[in-house]
Amino acid sequence: MKNWFSNAIFYHIYPLGLCGAPLRNDFNAPIEPRMEQLYGWLEHIQSLEANTIYLGPLFESSTHGYDTADYYHVDRRLGSDETLAYLSKEMHERGQRLVLDGVFNHVGRDFWAFRDVLANRERSAYRDWFANLRFDQRSPYNDPFSYEGWNGHFELVKLNLCNPAVKEHLFGAIASWIKDFKIDGLRLDAADCLDFDFIKELAAFCHKLRPDFWLMGEVIHGDYRRWVNSEMLDSVTNYEVYKSLYSSHIDHNYFEIAYALNRQFGPDGVYQGLSLYAFADNHDVNRVASSLTNAAHLYPLYCLLFSLPGVPSIYYGSEWGISGKRTRYSDLPLRPQLNLEEAIQTAPQPRLPVDLARLAGIRKNSVALREGNYEQLLVQNEQLVFTRQADAERVIVAVNAAEKPVTIRFKLPAGFNNRLKDLLNPGAEFQSTGAGELSVEIPACWGRFLKG
Repeated sequence: MKNWFSNAIFYHIYPLGLCGAPLRNDFNAPIEPRMEQLYGWLEHIQSLEANTIYLGPLFESSTHGYDTADYYHVDRRLGSDETLAYLSKEMHERGQRLVLDGVFNHVGRDFWAFRDVLANRERSAYRDWFANLRFDQRSPYNDPFSYEGWNGHFELVKLNLCNPAVKEHLFGAIASWIKDFKIDGLRLDAADCLDFDFIKELAAFCHKLRPDFWLMGEVIHGDYRRWVNSEMLDSVTNYEVYKSLYSSHIDHNYFEIAYALNRQFGPDGVYQGLSLYAFADNHDVNRVASSLTNAAHLYPLYCLLFSLPGVPSIYYGSEWGISGKRTRYSDLPLRPQLNLEEAIQTAPQPRLPVDLARLAGIRKNSVALREGNYEQLLVQNEQLVFTRQADAERVIVAVNAAEKPVTIRFKLPAGFNNRLKDLLNPGAEFQSTGAGELSVEIPACWGRFLKG
């Protein structure tokens, strides 16, 4: 049975930002169903040919969503549990799958069990729920105890995931999300900080409830095979390719992205067969339009994103090429409130959504682009050519980052027909010479997907 996520094209939303939620939660405030704004986005997401929606943190938290206060209820700044249930129902009726953030490494200081420790200290029944909590020293918040914070951030309290009661609480929350919200998968926040035994238990629990449940981990560094395997996760964030995608355009150096792709997926690639999560930007990094020095490079960059091995994702707003850079103290510029109609009318790159939809549509209809192997044919400073092959389908991807059309010549690989049709540019066809050489002109800052 094919996994549904091998055919997925993701659309990533940070709801607290897009919906304009207050920066800090007033836990006594009435519920505000701001998440209902997302109904208006569902048709737009479909128009991009995206079929899976990843919603960032949704559950009750103090500020940005990753400082959880309650795993069992939707953040009142976004709505109620019923708000999410109805939204999920509408998504699934449209054929869209739903993936949520699973933030299990740490909680916020407003998490109910931590507040019990604050109130009852050594007498708290939850004193063992938190990593390295001890009463012989004080925390940076001057609490009468110390504890471990995530990455030195003490507003994020690290959970003791070896405690059976903690795991029971977290797994119970996941079970309720599957039951009540019909979610199709989870993105595990800070997965590279989670104990491997915890991930294995979590994966076994989720797959017992639903065999096709998808689990993806946020992993910044390391060998992705340590997390993606039959006992743990289905995917991780491909930060190596993310970085290569934009910097190879900035430096006019396609040798960088070519090296990364060949290392990962080439004939001797270390990640052959893994469906890694491929992205150009997200809620933690600068918008790709702000990373590039030439806005025209968005087009060859997305040609690569939708043709390389992995599961592609679009971050909300980036389909119009909007800008956004994190500051030293804030990620808010990466997570703006957006009105859909205004975003369309003021788009810096109004053509980009049409081209993204074309790229996504081609990918959805091509088993070679979704699941095929990868082999490099040619690399130059601003041109990259590679093949994707699966079953009987063969596609040559040729991308040009130069600001003028460029003609390239290369030997047609064995197994290809002499005549190839361009899937990306309708009506264009190319014929190889008698010697099996193909000459192809690639448009400026664009590409060709040649099937034959």
